[in-house]
Amino acid sequence: MSDLTITDFTIHDIRFPTNAEAAGTDAMNTECDYSQAFIILHTEDKNLTGQGMTFTIGRGNEIVCAAINLIAERLKGKKLADLFKSMGKTWDFLVSDPQLRWIGPEKGVISIATGAVSNALWDLYARQEKKPLWKLIVDFTPEQFVDSTCFRYITDAITPAEALALLKEKEAGKAEREKSVIQTGYPAYTTSVGWLGYDDEKVARLTKESLAQGFNHFKLKVGANLEDDLRRGGIIRSIIDDPANLPAGREKIEEKTIANKNAGPAGCVLMVDANQVWDVAQAVEYVKKLKPLNPWFIEEPTAPDDISGHAQIRKGLKPYGIGVATGEHAHNRMIFKQLLQAEAIDVVQIDSCRLAGVNEVLSVLLMSAKFGIPVCPHAGGVGLCEYVIHLSLIDYIAVSGSHDRNVLEFVDHLHEHFKYPVSINAAGRYNVPLDPNGGYSMEMVPQSIIDYSFPGSPDGYWAAAAKGEEAAWNERKGVVVH
Repeated sequence: MSDLTITDFTIHDIRFPTNAEAAGTDAMNTECDYSQAFIILHTEDKNLTGQGMTFTIGRGNEIVCAAINLIAERLKGKKLADLFKSMGKTWDFLVSDPQLRWIGPEKGVISIATGAVSNALWDLYARQEKKPLWKLIVDFTPEQFVDSTCFRYITDAITPAEALALLKEKEAGKAEREKSVIQTGYPAYTTSVGWLGYDDEKVARLTKESLAQGFNHFKLKVGANLEDDLRRGGIIRSIIDDPANLPAGREKIEEKTIANKNAGPAGCVLMVDANQVWDVAQAVEYVKKLKPLNPWFIEEPTAPDDISGHAQIRKGLKPYGIGVATGEHAHNRMIFKQLLQAEAIDVVQIDSCRLAGVNEVLSVLLMSAKFGIPVCPHAGGVGLCEYVIHLSLIDYIAVSGSHDRNVLEFVDHLHEHFKYPVSINAAGRYNVPLDPNGGYSMEMVPQSIIDYSFPGSPDGYWAAAAKGEEAAWNERKGVVVH
């Protein structure tokens, strides 16, 4: 296979009509059609492809697809052996086109498009090696790991030598951690209970269902109306804090996993997420009024690249025992570097698509481990759960060596469109992807690409929607709208 080259690529603009169910809605993003700018890298072996995507919420997805086309064009004719010999140098190549870099640099559309291409390359690499992506990287030597990481602009926070020492220190327990997490699964939390567009009855029903699934961490969207937030949060709290609502036979919650998280009497934790709607002072005052809900943290309280603002909010909320989390829209490793150096956050929330691929994620994992801040990735979108379980496993097994305080977001929709979908076990944890052909878990069901491409084929969803016939299309396809 080492003689294979990348011969071509195909790009798809795929959009799912999640707005019809109010899924994904929050105080800032009131219209959400979860979408993918999706790429498939092809080789001479038609059975060996690399699939990757970046996530948007609808309009503008076509712009990202156009950027992906420009970046991927540079890979045509490249030998896999040369690309995979040093994934760090390959990532440098992807971001080094001076004219494309100019319209970033390393942020915005050009950066998330780079992420889609880079992730497709990592998927291709893992598939060639017949390993899930997490296993491919966990099996790297510390030297290979460092070689795959981008350190440009962050050596004032962590140097390659420091990273190498950190990784070597964690080598001894890697095999045991890998074995353990495969047996128990990776800790998860659910956001599916608390989308802003859900009515009270749906919030209560989904909260009870999530408890029955084994979850003990729950997230609520806030920021549009304080009275509504307190009422909806009170509904969730009343359910998760009542030990009578816990499923029979539920395993005992380890104290270290909920310590200092404002857990209720049943050991359950609530987090809240404002999706950037507030100014700094406004955020502090608003979240203080949410204290009756006892949230562990407020997520995205203000503009995602306002470092000093996050530091002020964290300082203002510390007397109330409420932490600060962000990262879903932190567009590169330099933002995370500054958040960590400024002691501005309690939880790092990497996003597999906002950052420009696995290489940049590795940078943030290493910095977070050095600064001692837990990584709880964002996964509230199509395909993100499939991606980020790999990243959390890399962090736990090879980098931080702990998941005592970590929880990985889970959103229960659209997994049926993937060949290797994520799943949750009876304890409310992610099952570890083990299929040697699964790569980075991004291979889509071919019919889903056909059905939801935009504007799509005459028989696709969006053609039906343009004629006002989406209900009939859903019925014909057997699609259940919740």
